[in-house]
Amino acid sequence: MSTIGILYPGHSAEDDYPWVEGVLREAGYAVRLPVAHTSVGEDAHRVDALLDLGGAARLAEGADRLTRSTPCDALVWACTSGSFVFGWEGAHEQVAGLAARTGLPTTSTSLAFVRAAHRLGLTRVAVAASYPHDVASAFVTFLGRAGIEVTALGSHDILTAAEVGTLGREQVLALAGGVDRTGAQAVLVPDTALHTLPWLEDLEADLGTVVLTANQVSLHDGLALLGEVPAVPGLGRLFAAAHHPGTTEGAHR
Repeated sequence: MSTIGILYPGHSAEDDYPWVEGVLREAGYAVRLPVAHTSVGEDAHRVDALLDLGGAARLAEGADRLTRSTPCDALVWACTSGSFVFGWEGAHEQVAGLAARTGLPTTSTSLAFVRAAHRLGLTRVAVAASYPHDVASAFVTFLGRAGIEVTALGSHDILTAAEVGTLGREQVLALAGGVDRTGAQAVLVPDTALHTLPWLEDLEADLGTVVLTANQVSLHDGLALLGEVPAVPGLGRLFAAAHHPGTTEGAHR
């Protein structure tokens, strides 16, 4: 059984991970997804607070605690805004630092979004973000650095991850569906604080397009670190077909 350690900031939608563990098990894929909660100074979708949230000391402490308690095969920093806010180079340095500390292959949610888009051949996307506009715009810049054009941006000015974590199915569908999808090949829904995994099929059916969400791409890229990603029913278009190592255009520097 493989183990992918999940570094998750605070408490919001971390229950997506034990839920999807069961889905993977039913699909015949045995994987453990232990969650270690990293410390949070101030729960705020504000650039200064996010730079602190994703700081090296907080991530190192969480990674040390996780790997001491549970032997892991790979590591995911499951936070979108706490990775892209560092910029393209900074996000790569962030995961490189974790990999050097733990000796484990490591990814982050921001890099996972880029790799998921590349795996599906997506070059034009709409972004439906829970964040305030300035934070959401930093994600647009990040995607642009990877050659992904954002055709429309929806931002919802939700200031805390705690509040995002309270949104239910209908609110998530409304948030994702509120962005203009004209000319877009998919809708990206960042923020690992948002519950989405149980509703991926509903999201794609309701919006009529591919939907990539933060916890979904984090899981997919974590699995990809270990080799082939299986096809898993119920987890959206990204999981509709198996992904084989060596077939991906990665998040190039």
